Amino acid sequence: MKTINVGVIGTGGIAVNQHMPALEKQPDVKILAVCDVNEEAAKRAAERFNVSHVFTDYKKLLEMDEIDAVHVCTPNFLHMPPTVEALNAGKHVMVEKPLARNAVEGAQMVEAARKNNKKLMVAQNMRFDGASQTLKRFIDAGELGEIYFARVWALRRRGIPSWGVFIDKEKQGGGPLIDIGVHILDLTLFLMGHPKAVTCSGQAFTKIGNTPGHVGVWGPWDYKNYTVEDYAAGFVRLDNGASIVIESSFAANIGEDKFCAALLGTKGGAETSPLKIFGEEHGTLLDITPVHIPKVNS
Repeated sequence: MKTINVGVIGTGGIAVNQHMPALEKQPDVKILAVCDVNEEAAKRAAERFNVSHVFTDYKKLLEMDEIDAVHVCTPNFLHMPPTVEALNAGKHVMVEKPLARNAVEGAQMVEAARKNNKKLMVAQNMRFDGASQTLKRFIDAGELGEIYFARVWALRRRGIPSWGVFIDKEKQGGGPLIDIGVHILDLTLFLMGHPKAVTCSGQAFTKIGNTPGHVGVWGPWDYKNYTVEDYAAGFVRLDNGASIVIESSFAANIGEDKFCAALLGTKGGAETSPLKIFGEEHGTLLDITPVHIPKVNS
């Protein structure tokens, strides 16, 4: 079995708590190099995961011929440059979500992957968990019929991050919609068979994050420099005639956090978290709750 040598660019929390532990579990993968502008953070990651090469300049990492693939775990504004350069250097790339801050940057990344015939994957992990895979099997078997509408929520009552660049629109590209909304939207499109968007409309509000005196469940944030939305809603029409309504928030006056997709089909419906399937048979309305969902290791 060939060993896949991986380099990790960006050794912050998402790298050392998610990407690198997952890579370490793979018998055919070796983390060969890490890079971070914070040299101490890079060294800590290297020591924890027994990595032999440490860089503060990702270009030096990309010069290593031994590296087959790169995980880009940088803040959003630094997704595009190392991804494009890694693809141009002949490496496959796994980039953290979202793909980029905007469509222009994302298009450059996709074009680089196509031009170099390399894999480019975004770390949208929700579609791979046990419940998602179970529901997809029901959908592919026709149990829900034609799915014509979905409503999706990625809502926090008070979940504004107090660290990193999450509240900086220039560096992040946006607030909750681009940060957590992308997860549930990706899952929904996956379940619906990846129809393409025809038109989109929506509205974003900044009413809480940029004003003082609010509860910070995750610690106090810098409200004076809060430039992203704290709530966004959108409506998407798809090329197969279906549509999606999405809501996402870092802060909203709601009863509880909600992270879920609801699908409506001609033969049945479903909610993703917790997984429930709704239908009717023999003149009876049925709610199906799985008692066993295969576990997916990450």
